Amino acid sequence: MTAFRDQILAAGLLLPMGADGLYGRSEQFEAIVMAIDDAFTRMSAGDGAERLRFPPAMPRAALERSRYMRSFPQLAGTIHCFCGDDRAHRELMHRIEEGQDWADLETPSELALAAAACYPVYPAMAARGPVPAEGWRIDVQAWCFRHEPSLHATRMQYFRMREQVRIGAPEHVEAFRDHWLSRAADFANSLGLDARLDDANDPFFGRTGKFLADSQRSQRLKLELLIPIEDGVPDVACASFNNHQDHFSGIWGLTLEDGQIAATGCLGFGLERLTLALLARHGLDCYRWPSAVRAVLWP
Repeated sequence: MTAFRDQILAAGLLLPMGADGLYGRSEQFEAIVMAIDDAFTRMSAGDGAERLRFPPAMPRAALERSRYMRSFPQLAGTIHCFCGDDRAHRELMHRIEEGQDWADLETPSELALAAAACYPVYPAMAARGPVPAEGWRIDVQAWCFRHEPSLHATRMQYFRMREQVRIGAPEHVEAFRDHWLSRAADFANSLGLDARLDDANDPFFGRTGKFLADSQRSQRLKLELLIPIEDGVPDVACASFNNHQDHFSGIWGLTLEDGQIAATGCLGFGLERLTLALLARHGLDCYRWPSAVRAVLWP
């Protein structure tokens, strides 16, 4: 079941770091990631999207306010720090030297690991005031964390997302969805990848999770671009569209000029997953890939 991961590691494309789902990246792997990222930049050059970039951490209060912990507490990561005195430090060092657990000696900081590239966008844009009639288009890329340790190379705990975000009236988000899903499928096909679109749902936590997932599917609020990567494993979501409706707008006060709550939606591309899909489809040496594929990535 982990044959593909073993091949990737043996080729030195990913470097094991001692924790499942956490990897270093080789020069060739990064060259492919950057080529995909550059291809997205060329693809969206005429969209008029504003490029924003955020660090891989966000205020813990913002994560709480987004209601992420209500739905996905199992995926969240928070940053803890040592805040003790000399005596506590001696105890810390003693436990480390004895191989004992020392996590209780640390205190939660005001920061959390970024759960999605788009999360910082909504409060940042809300601070500007009412959404203009034409809405906003935002291009964002960031490192994201999900606590999903796995032996499958396609399920990393730290990975990069390139996202396109649309904020405006509901019809803006719907048109954005149709345009970008078609564009994403065309892009995958141009890379020789066997991609298909399908309805999906998030991994909601707890007893209400099934209801939330069923509601998400019935309203077609989440669609994924699925690509086969590993033999014997279901096709992997390498891109996904999420219609948030008024979720983030209601939380952060994103309103249209007429006072109505705005709608938001995003389409995110997993840069590492697309890289892995290309390696699985065309081989582990990108210099030997089909010329048509290389022409898309390195024009």
